[in-house]
Amino acid sequence: MRCRAVRRIRHQLGRRGHFLLILGIGKTCWGAGMIVDPPTTTGLQLLTRIAPLHCWAWLWVIAGLITIVSAFLKVGRDRFGFIAALAPPAVWAIAYLSAVIGGEYSRGAWVAVWYLTSHVGVIMWAATVPEHSVPKPPRARRAEGG
Repeated sequence: MRCRAVRRIRHQLGRRGHFLLILGIGKTCWGAGMIVDPPTTTGLQLLTRIAPLHCWAWLWVIAGLITIVSAFLKVGRDRFGFIAALAPPAVWAIAYLSAVIGGEYSRGAWVAVWYLTSHVGVIMWAATVPEHSVPKPPRARRAEGG
């Protein structure tokens, strides 16, 4: 019984859904961690001028929850999960680039590039991957007997 339920969920998620589920859990946990124990605000002055970092952590949590819910939607309807997943790392990258330009945090350029490549870039790539892009293997032919 349990195996059937797991297979059904795995089938419903598909490849894109698995990616969104993993991403959503990660973003939700990352945001929750910032709420419970806020990190240093070095390089994030653009954000902290508007609101404290624990408030910005909710961006990660909400985006993560939207991403998790979108994991269970059909391909095409899951786009909001990819859009939501893009928001937090894009905002963080902009904040770090702003800190570099403003001379507040020179290391911010490297952190921004990291967010733009390992987060934004990967999410944008995954959003373009079709659910079933790998062709099924050909059926084995029956041996011709004589």
